[in-house]
Amino acid sequence: MTKKRIVITGAPGTGKTSVIVKLENTNFFCFHEIIRSMTQEAKENDDSTTIISNPIVSVSDPYKFNTLILNGRLQQFKDAQSIDKDIVFYDRGIPDVLAYMDYFDQPYEEHFVNVCKDHVYDHIFLLPPWKEIYVSDDQRYESFEQAEEIHHHLHDTYTKLGYHCIEVPFGTVQERNDFILNIIK
Repeated sequence: MTKKRIVITGAPGTGKTSVIVKLENTNFFCFHEIIRSMTQEAKENDDSTTIISNPIVSVSDPYKFNTLILNGRLQQFKDAQSIDKDIVFYDRGIPDVLAYMDYFDQPYEEHFVNVCKDHVYDHIFLLPPWKEIYVSDDQRYESFEQAEEIHHHLHDTYTKLGYHCIEVPFGTVQERNDFILNIIK
């Protein structure tokens, strides 16, 4: 079976999780964002006493942390083969790792780029920053202005890798899901 791999991405606070949950509730298979559980674990296990920004820059070894994220997303990509569905959604794709590393000015090896080039998605849906719904929480440290910068890094990274990012318009979760489903069908 040829499987469509669909990424839902965007800066923090753009409504990605709500869209993913709605897709799941309508019987689509969705891989969840792995960074939240890793962030919580890093906060609990790291020597840093205060995390004032994204933990990727606060952990004692950001490169190792990013490598774990890259490997986790790569595993999700591979795990999709065993899912008995024609369409699989991902809450963030492998290239998100590069976009964040670029945003935080963290170097990475060509291996990171090659993993992205060797594991290709069918559609990239980019949710833009939306000030009216943006909320910080205990795992989201970025300001809205930083979220806007991250948005640009995500768009640039996916574009450099040859993707056409489809921007999802503002609207209710149902309207956003309808927009996505109409494009992929």
